[in-house]
Amino acid sequence: MTAIPPIPVPVRGSFIRLEPLAAEHLPELFEAIGHPEVFASGYGGGPSGYRDTLDGFTEFAKGYYAWEKGNSYAIRLVGGVHDGALVGTSTLSDFDLPREHAHLGWTAYDPRVWGTAVNAEAKLLLLGIAFDAGFGRVKIQADSINERSRAAIAGIGATFEGIVRRDVRRADGSWRDTALFSVLVDEWPRVREGLERRLERYEGRPVEFRAR
Repeated sequence: MTAIPPIPVPVRGSFIRLEPLAAEHLPELFEAIGHPEVFASGYGGGPSGYRDTLDGFTEFAKGYYAWEKGNSYAIRLVGGVHDGALVGTSTLSDFDLPREHAHLGWTAYDPRVWGTAVNAEAKLLLLGIAFDAGFGRVKIQADSINERSRAAIAGIGATFEGIVRRDVRRADGSWRDTALFSVLVDEWPRVREGLERRLERYEGRPVEFRAR
């Protein structure tokens, strides 16, 4: 199957829905992820990438997200007392059509939904979008010092490929080593089944905010 760029359209799951990210989402996104603990372990270039005002975050976001070269999504909750709340973002980008490669990244969530069904279903939906579009390999990566993200990526069933040393500059000018994972199309049925089993544990209960 030949890979094609997926069309960015809204996608609804049981716990979340994805909406193509737009500038009008930025105030809500800042409210969700504009917290030092989100940037502490490498997101957005690390702690020096953190902006504590909406204007600063908007400037950061304009240069950070794949507005034209990829599919960035806002993530909203479905159901429950927090129905419709914007709780994070994630992106499919770096599309290499001849090699059927894509990158799932730029992911951050409101700390109040860490450890809930949100990440598992976001990965289920986004990986499904990529493989349905004909991609054969989806890369997922994190700063090597970001133990939370590395554990979350491994926890969905992605394969650890190694450490890419001195890979990307952090916001403070230091060089980050990148922990590299991937999911191949042949592995997708196993990964999908594992994610679906994880989501079944929530028994369809809507996501509720945890204490920040």
